[in-house]
Amino acid sequence: MSDRDVLIAGALLYGEGDPTDVLIRGGEIVEIGSGPAAAEGATVVDAAGQILLPGFVDMHTHLREPGREDTETIESGSAAAAAGGYTAVFAMANTSPVADSVVVTDHVWRRGQEVGLVDVHPVGAVTVGLAGTQLAEMATMAAGVGQVKMFSDDGHCVHDPLMMRRALEYSSALGVLIAQHAEEPRLTVDAVAHEGPTAARLGLGGWPRAAEESIVARDALLARDAGARVHICHASTAGTVELLKWAKGQGISITAEVTPHHLLLDDSRLETYDGVNRVNPPLRERSDVEALRAALADGTVDCVGTDHAPHAEQDKCCEFAQARPGMLGLETALAIIAQTMVEPGLLDWRGVARVMSERPAEIVGLPDQGRPIAVGEPANLTLVDPNHEWTVHGPALASIANNTPYEAMTFGAKVTATLLRGRPTVLGSVVQR
Repeated sequence: MSDRDVLIAGALLYGEGDPTDVLIRGGEIVEIGSGPAAAEGATVVDAAGQILLPGFVDMHTHLREPGREDTETIESGSAAAAAGGYTAVFAMANTSPVADSVVVTDHVWRRGQEVGLVDVHPVGAVTVGLAGTQLAEMATMAAGVGQVKMFSDDGHCVHDPLMMRRALEYSSALGVLIAQHAEEPRLTVDAVAHEGPTAARLGLGGWPRAAEESIVARDALLARDAGARVHICHASTAGTVELLKWAKGQGISITAEVTPHHLLLDDSRLETYDGVNRVNPPLRERSDVEALRAALADGTVDCVGTDHAPHAEQDKCCEFAQARPGMLGLETALAIIAQTMVEPGLLDWRGVARVMSERPAEIVGLPDQGRPIAVGEPANLTLVDPNHEWTVHGPALASIANNTPYEAMTFGAKVTATLLRGRPTVLGSVVQR
């Protein structure tokens, strides 16, 4: 909680109306209007017509701690998140050791609180060691200090249908969410790229759309029968979009996220064989990109999840098939959403708030995140300059790793300030460590 007043002067709330001042005291919004009187010594943020949104919530982040602190730590990942406008992130369980026990999940929670730049929520593993053969102690993790709200074996699919059915049944009783990495592993043996003309021409093992879509369909049916909620990580195909439409039309409690890279990039990027473009699920064809954009706009896909995945240089600068899958995403997400969704008119800024703040907070059940910008609400806020041109340079990002496919790309929008419960964590694009 901030011990000083903060006055955000001249902001456009949700990009709408006239410039407005927002006064924050004690971690809450206490006044909205023209010229509120801030206490002496207040921190004044000159918004100058920039766009004020609720702080972003990322349901899908890899912070690598414990185990791979050479690529990312909770501190460096939190800094990257804050720089990207995030006030809450969910740290996936594929650490070393795996977050399949309350010892690990509570450590992640406590470390995030110590750093204090964003709320770091641990994601518990569905199965012990991500091996898919024995359910992890979900109830113990949910009851721990970290209060785990979401479970996922992300990086691996819970491919055994009986194991997934049991996980969904337990999750329903516990009131938690199961997030699935939808990949039928028998269809992706030696697969490194989208199965299509590009992969065939380049001699790369093909990853069919059906590997994802078959699990989405199966898990929708399992969730229906278990009366449980299931969340689809990193949806990547037009077929998945159609399956989500069908499942939601049947009243099945299914949600899904899309990554910024699947909204911007396609498999034409693979021509260079640069390992920075390897990701799971793989970059698809342009028709899938267009379908995903439309689905995010109309709500079929609920939200944006970065799948921020830092890797060491030696794990990416190698033969494409040997490169570790994943790419950085936290600091570039807003810029990509602005370019792919706002500029073409698919979303307005209130829509951006919906897919990056409100809906993810609702899906996971965070009562103090993704809230409306209103008097009495927690001051978890993000300020965006929609006319700030900047060029991505991996080493300049806050992450320890620099595996970004957007190197040297220029974008036209940038986060300029982030506030966590009224305390600036980023101010003028500088992380307030």
